[in-house]
Amino acid sequence: MTSPSIYFDEVNERQGLFHRRAFLFGGGAGLGLAALGVRLAHLQLLETKRYRMLSEHNQFQFLLTPPPRGLILDRNGVVLASNRPAFRLLLARDETTDVTAVLADLAKLAPLDEARLHRAAAELDAAPRKAPVAVLEDMTWEEFSRVNVRAPELPGVTADMGEVRVYPFGGAFAHVIGYVAKVNARDLAKSGPNADPILLNPGFRIGKQGVEKAFDLDLRGKAGARKVEVDVKGRQVRQDPAGDIAPAPGAPIRLTLDADIQNRALEVFGEESGAAVMIDCRSGDILCLLSAPSFDANRFVKGLTAPEYRALAGYDRKPLFNKALTATYPPGSTFKTMVALTALEHGVDPNRTYACHGAWAWGGRVWHCDKSHGVLNMHDAIRQSCDIFFYQTALGVGPDRIAATARHFGLGEVFDLGIPGQKPGIIPDTAYKRRAFPQDPVWHPGETPSMGIGQGYVSVNALQLAVMVSRLANGARALKPRLVHSIGGVVQPSGAEAPGLPFAREHIDFVRAAMASVVESGTAAASGQLGLGPIKMAGKTGTAQSHTYTAAAGGIHGAKGAWAMRDHAWFVAFAPYDDPRYALSVLVEHGGFGGTAATPKAAELMRVALLKDPQVRARIVAPLPTSEPPALGRPGAVT
Repeated sequence: MTSPSIYFDEVNERQGLFHRRAFLFGGGAGLGLAALGVRLAHLQLLETKRYRMLSEHNQFQFLLTPPPRGLILDRNGVVLASNRPAFRLLLARDETTDVTAVLADLAKLAPLDEARLHRAAAELDAAPRKAPVAVLEDMTWEEFSRVNVRAPELPGVTADMGEVRVYPFGGAFAHVIGYVAKVNARDLAKSGPNADPILLNPGFRIGKQGVEKAFDLDLRGKAGARKVEVDVKGRQVRQDPAGDIAPAPGAPIRLTLDADIQNRALEVFGEESGAAVMIDCRSGDILCLLSAPSFDANRFVKGLTAPEYRALAGYDRKPLFNKALTATYPPGSTFKTMVALTALEHGVDPNRTYACHGAWAWGGRVWHCDKSHGVLNMHDAIRQSCDIFFYQTALGVGPDRIAATARHFGLGEVFDLGIPGQKPGIIPDTAYKRRAFPQDPVWHPGETPSMGIGQGYVSVNALQLAVMVSRLANGARALKPRLVHSIGGVVQPSGAEAPGLPFAREHIDFVRAAMASVVESGTAAASGQLGLGPIKMAGKTGTAQSHTYTAAAGGIHGAKGAWAMRDHAWFVAFAPYDDPRYALSVLVEHGGFGGTAATPKAAELMRVALLKDPQVRARIVAPLPTSEPPALGRPGAVT
């Protein structure tokens, strides 16, 4: 029987095909395994650090830590703004958090009223998921302990310790230093320093006014981080202090202000409204920059309630308004120093006299003066503050010349103090009239007499008048006021680095001598005496009209009538007269006459400054004369 040869051929062919396929598949699998091995080797040998870091990132997180905000100090190192520890209650939400229920539970443990609960709920809705929001800050130890014990039962709740900004002197420096508050949507930016994620941290605050706002970036410092271990849901399991990154504190800012003078100024004003500015007339440093009444900046850090803010905003004495920089008023008779200096510079004889009988008819109307002063020369007109003398003197020199002199002495100028809010006021001249009144661009002669006594279009702020009198006292240089002494230890340029005054020294000395007579025997004699022995003060009173004297206006000249209808009281001064060191301006809003309302306050502030000056004190506290003991004679001798 012959074998079926075709059958074996088919088997052999099929076996050959199988071996080829097995070889191909085996080769492919081998290449795949080799590639996988190479990739595994690459991941485990070359990418070890990267994936270890990613793994640790899933296990650990770094939570931003706000840096301590920089201190704000006075000229002597007294702390004006600092930080203190404070307990706070934080809540972070995730996809499973029932915010309403958690807040309701917290309200049983901490003093959370309806308004605060609604605000917290709104902030949680606006905050990114898992970002903590401060529900309550500055808790007591009892409140902190009560919440902390129950925290494990409250999802997303943390009670920890942070820092809060504190202003030790409350309202004395509120307008200058300002305050900090939580970051809101208007503070955030897409780029720049206000795009920093630290702004979203519940412990972070941003400057909202004054020095805190103007130097916010310097005061912020550099954020740190706290290393924590988290579970798969991102909840903290434990802390890893060894991995923490310490924050860098903000730069300290030293101001030129003197805490003693500033605090005394607030005490002197009490409930009265006004401003006080004192300048070192040798350097330009501002020692006092007060607006009264003030407000407690610490209340703004915690957050004012709506009724509290309405009460402050609605008070007629305007505690939120900076009357030293932002408010402008007619300078009244303090401006007569500028008119007198202008007249002297343009050849007017200081011995020229005018007769004052209480009224003066000119230009189809009658111009009045407080008293009938009789015949006066320029020195006596300044001493007695005679309006009729300066009506006529102003007419003789004209508005443009007076305005030019006033600008040399800082009136109408905005100074670079580093903080915002200054208003330039108005020092009018014929060009101003053309700009401001295009429908009536001509300066009429009848507008000049009012300018001569610091009324009409003239308006200044308290800082400008302090600069004016500091330049008069200095007599040589156009001092620039300086508020910030140093930032992070870097001293800022001195205000003494200023150009000279283009006025004859004998003319400035004449005005200064007349100002000394104002305090010695003139309108400030009753309340302007310092009582410091040989140390004398020179000054000028001013009563600035705040309304039109008509029956409809309901007011009377001076300090009578409703408060809002009374005149503003000014006093500007410098001391010691023979060696000027300090210059100041004091405004009592609606205080009446400058000699009775503003002068006593100025004298008290000047006393504080002078008694703090060692060289001035040495002149005041003169050593008692010494006498030699009697010589010892012989026994029985007459000595």
